[in-house]
Amino acid sequence: MAAGSFRRSIASQLSKVLDLPPENLIKSISAVPVSKKRYVADFQLSIASVIEKSSSDCLAQDLHRQAQQLAERLKCDSVVSEISAGPGTVNFTINRELLAKTVLQQVWKDGPEYGVKSELFSTVPREKAVIEFSSPNIAKKFHIGHLRSTIVGNFIANLKVALGHEVVRINYLGDWGMQFGLLGVGFQSFGNQEKLKSSPLQHLFEVYVQINKAAEDENTKKLAKDFFRKLEEHDEQTLSIWKQFRDLSIEEYIRIYKRLGVHFDEYSGESFYQEKAQEVLKMLEDKGLLQKTVKGTGVVDLSEKRDLSAVSTVMRSNGTSLYITRDLAAAIDRMNKHSWDTMIYVTDKSQSNHFQQLFQILKLMGYDWAERCQHVSFGLIQGMKTRRGEVIFLEDVLNEVRSRMLQNMTSTKTTKELQDPVETAEKVGLAALIIQDFRGLLSSDYQFSWDRALQSRGDTGVFLQYTHARLHSLEQMHGNAELTDVNVACLLEPDAISLLQHLLRYDEVLHRSSQDLQPKHIVSYLLTLSHLAAVAHKTLPVKGSARDVAQARLCLFHAARSVLANGMKLLGITPVTQM
Repeated sequence: MAAGSFRRSIASQLSKVLDLPPENLIKSISAVPVSKKRYVADFQLSIASVIEKSSSDCLAQDLHRQAQQLAERLKCDSVVSEISAGPGTVNFTINRELLAKTVLQQVWKDGPEYGVKSELFSTVPREKAVIEFSSPNIAKKFHIGHLRSTIVGNFIANLKVALGHEVVRINYLGDWGMQFGLLGVGFQSFGNQEKLKSSPLQHLFEVYVQINKAAEDENTKKLAKDFFRKLEEHDEQTLSIWKQFRDLSIEEYIRIYKRLGVHFDEYSGESFYQEKAQEVLKMLEDKGLLQKTVKGTGVVDLSEKRDLSAVSTVMRSNGTSLYITRDLAAAIDRMNKHSWDTMIYVTDKSQSNHFQQLFQILKLMGYDWAERCQHVSFGLIQGMKTRRGEVIFLEDVLNEVRSRMLQNMTSTKTTKELQDPVETAEKVGLAALIIQDFRGLLSSDYQFSWDRALQSRGDTGVFLQYTHARLHSLEQMHGNAELTDVNVACLLEPDAISLLQHLLRYDEVLHRSSQDLQPKHIVSYLLTLSHLAAVAHKTLPVKGSARDVAQARLCLFHAARSVLANGMKLLGITPVTQM
């Protein structure tokens, strides 16, 4: 990794002066974010991170003095051309030609693996991760929270795979429960086989809405209970109706997920864990954890003092399981089946309490691996509506973003003649949705705006796609750059250096996202990369420059496009080559 060789070189010199092993220093040396306003060094060492822990409450002026003293003891060499002290930091500037040569060679050599091969990840053990995400309910609205869960879960899975981990992507469907009693009865009254086959999600939802109007009617209630009871008793005819609902829904989901660029290794669901949930209740009872209330429901005491001041209900009074019981069964089953190292659930933050209870009960049952379960929660999206009104299905959102993007593209003078404008509009529109969603902390709620998301200027997914397409056409126009004959002395302008410095930081950004599973670090990095590339595109023309200069600039733009594409793919965006 480009940054790696420089960090190692700086660490080896520091280790002699500080008498510390170089590997202890590497993590304390970080690339400096590019500044639009002023020249910055390439790396800095934070003094606070290397001084004795006992004196870590040093005053700012002490840290500054120590930084100056350390800077004076260090010498420039063939790698480092300048050393200076900042407020509590020692700053290192890399020899400019070496910086250009090393960064370009590394991006070229590593291709899609640029950044992930960094020594920042060398101590991270390769793991097996199970990620449960998306998880819509059959016959209910695919609400916007499911869209968030889908794109966030997909990002986490992509990042883990890129870093060499093994990932199992699970879609845990809401495919069981009393609503299927209602749906079964509703289908007998309002169902239509043709409509079910042509658009299952839409038709089942319509049936569910209609039967819900009669849900308070005693006769309907009784029929629904009977239908669900038969389902639980595995009555063949009832099961085959339910199975048809489930299978056709999954087929349609697969088609829609494909449009999103998302796939799953396993379509699981609550229905898988009916019987296993009963086994869980038996285990809870055997371990003395299941307590009966006056009403006959089964609870697990989660209070510290064991005084039932905090409980989780795991069983109905009739002995049947609840959602949390089925989740317990699913967690245990997945451990038996996949022997995972970490399991991540991606849902909105309203379910935080549910997952806290789930992990707590697993711990009480003696499963130490509950410590390695994690809930990645996200906030709510407000105000997302299609032109027709409220969003009900994911497909409505995809169609809406595609048609709005298509409209924007056809009204823009710079739009090229495209081979497939509809597909391009879809990819650019999806980038717009994803970037608007990923710009802030996942746990924050945000107000959705179509106009803001689809702007072509500013910090949007459209701007990322536009930058990628523009850099791609530059390469098409001037022939692909060849790294072998690049004269790096032609890349010493401030805008070229800024772009190289930014490319240097990519591994740190990936490392940060891998630590907290927040996509915003990568989003912010790619937006800055696109802005820097846009400036360089203006000030460092390829056309009309001397051959040496043109070749070097073309190589620089190729490196920028390569890293931009890598980052976009991690976020779940397919880069377009024309726009």
